[in-house]
Amino acid sequence: MTFLNSVLNNSRQHNEPFTHWELNEPLSNGAIEEILNADIPNVEEHNLKYDGTRAIDDGAPEFRKGIASGGKAIKFRCFITKENAEKFPNLIKFIKELQSKKTHEKISQLINKDLSNSYVRIEVICDRQGFWLKPHCDIKEKLLSCLLFINKFNESESLGTDFYNSRMEKVKTIPYKDNYGYFFSSGPNTWHGMEKKEIVKERRCLQVNYVSFPTDWKVD
Repeated sequence: MTFLNSVLNNSRQHNEPFTHWELNEPLSNGAIEEILNADIPNVEEHNLKYDGTRAIDDGAPEFRKGIASGGKAIKFRCFITKENAEKFPNLIKFIKELQSKKTHEKISQLINKDLSNSYVRIEVICDRQGFWLKPHCDIKEKLLSCLLFINKFNESESLGTDFYNSRMEKVKTIPYKDNYGYFFSSGPNTWHGMEKKEIVKERRCLQVNYVSFPTDWKVD
C-alpha cells in the first residue's frame, strides 16, 4: 500500500498557512508510468487559453459543483473511471488502496473528517506553458484535496502549488519534486493556486480527492 505507507512513514505535517501534509514517494512505478503516458490534449492547440481555473471558462457552475461534465476543459481532463479503467491498471490499484477502510480511516483521523461515506476521484493532469491557477479555496464537497507530482523532465521545483494566507500573501510553495506531493482538507482559509511560471515541457500531476458526491469509486 504505497500511498498509505507514505502517509504513515514518509510524511510531515505543517500548520502554516493552514494545516497540510507533505508526503514523499506515494506512487508506485507502474502508476507513475500510466500518469506519464496518459494522453491529454494541449489546450492551446484547441484555441483555448488558460484563465486561472481548471474549467478554462472561469469555473462553470456545473464544474464548481463537482459534476465532471461541466466546463470547457472536460476534453482536457483525464478522470479515471470504470469506462477507461483498462488503460490504467496500476492507477486502479491505487484507487482500491484509497477505497480501503484502512486507508480512508487513517486519513479521516488526520483531517478530522468522516470519509466512511465518501467517494474517490482521481485525475491525471498535464499542465503546459501558460498554465496558472488563481488563489482559491476548494469546494466543500472535496473532503480531501491531494496533488501528487511527477517531474521526469527536470522542470523547476518552483512549479509546485503556492499556498497563501488570508491576506493573499504567498507563504510557501510545495516543491515540484518527482513522486512528491501534499494533501489537506478543504476549508474557508485553505487558499492555494499557482502563479504564472515557466513550464518548459509539461507539469504532470495526479489530483486525488475524497468527495461527497458520487463517482465510480465508493469507499469500502
